Amino acid sequence: MQSSIISLFTKMRARKWLQFTNSHFLTGFVIGLAVTLLLRLEQQFVGSAYQTVRQGVVLKSLRYNVSQDVIGEKQEFDSQMHRAMEELSPAEEEHFGDSAHHHDNTALADQLTKKVRVLCWVMTSPKNLQSKAIHVKNTWAKRCNVLLFMSSTDDPSFPSIALNVSEGREHLTAKTMKAFKYVYDNHFNDADWFMKADDDTYVILENLRYFLSGEDSSKPVYFGHRFKVIVQQGYASGGGGYVLSKEALRRFGTTGYNSEHCAMDKGAEDVQMGKCLQNLKVSLEGSLDVMGRSRFHCLPPEPFLTGTYPNWLHKYDFEGLKQGVENVSDYAISFHYVKPKQMYLLEFLVYHLHPYGVINNIQDLNVKHNPTTS
Repeated sequence: MQSSIISLFTKMRARKWLQFTNSHFLTGFVIGLAVTLLLRLEQQFVGSAYQTVRQGVVLKSLRYNVSQDVIGEKQEFDSQMHRAMEELSPAEEEHFGDSAHHHDNTALADQLTKKVRVLCWVMTSPKNLQSKAIHVKNTWAKRCNVLLFMSSTDDPSFPSIALNVSEGREHLTAKTMKAFKYVYDNHFNDADWFMKADDDTYVILENLRYFLSGEDSSKPVYFGHRFKVIVQQGYASGGGGYVLSKEALRRFGTTGYNSEHCAMDKGAEDVQMGKCLQNLKVSLEGSLDVMGRSRFHCLPPEPFLTGTYPNWLHKYDFEGLKQGVENVSDYAISFHYVKPKQMYLLEFLVYHLHPYGVINNIQDLNVKHNPTTS
């Protein structure tokens, strides 16, 4: 029965769950700087493929062994999703001038920008610069302390950085390893934390900095949407974005790169990076907020709100999947498989749409660490 479900799921075209639905629906989405958002979604991020497989799955206890069928299911899902994203029609560029629309008090966020320095490097390619990466550049990425676009060719006008690597999903591990080495060699002292994201990832930097303000960049740690399989300590989803501490990057740059600890070009990049960091004794730590809600996300917002997860995610997710607004932190950090037009939608909802008369109070959602054990 399981194999037939997997077969049915993988044969469905992933772009179907990116198409507009005929019936509009209203979703409440609380995200960002304590912004209560009312979201009328015309576009359905996920569809019948999720519905087919989500029933009757029981989350198992933490272990890193998983069947090859499930691994293959996830790989096929990712491949179809990337193909569907590549087939999207080009989106028009938008430029939001935040100060022109409203006058929020950003003093606290501005303080964290100086105190918690984040370098963002975005995985892209020459053909994606103007179709995908430009929309990342126009939205969330402008809030990084340092922003780098990693490609296989140099484009001074964008700009993008040329890494000596072949393009293609089969070489994403090489691109990731060389990108982090480039960051270590050229920007180690420019930031405290170092985030990898894709060109279809959306990140709320203010929430990332808030989360990291409770962490210690001198410790060998990294954070992201945790998966519990394949790697003994688990690994972080590449598409959901993951962030390395300064000490984690130091260990990679001095000991890990081009060594027996880290594969230079094979397999899934997030798995290989997870194995590499585990070998370097860098700990994959949790990122749930104090109420047990998720912050990093390997999919768009809707499945986390509706519970329409693909079957493989039930077996991969470290924390245990729930559904509804109570599952997503008010200070969520990232989402994946975000289309270019939806980049601008999220940008508007997070930074511009406010309900009149509702004043949001700052929340204390970080988990407090015991200084003797953390």
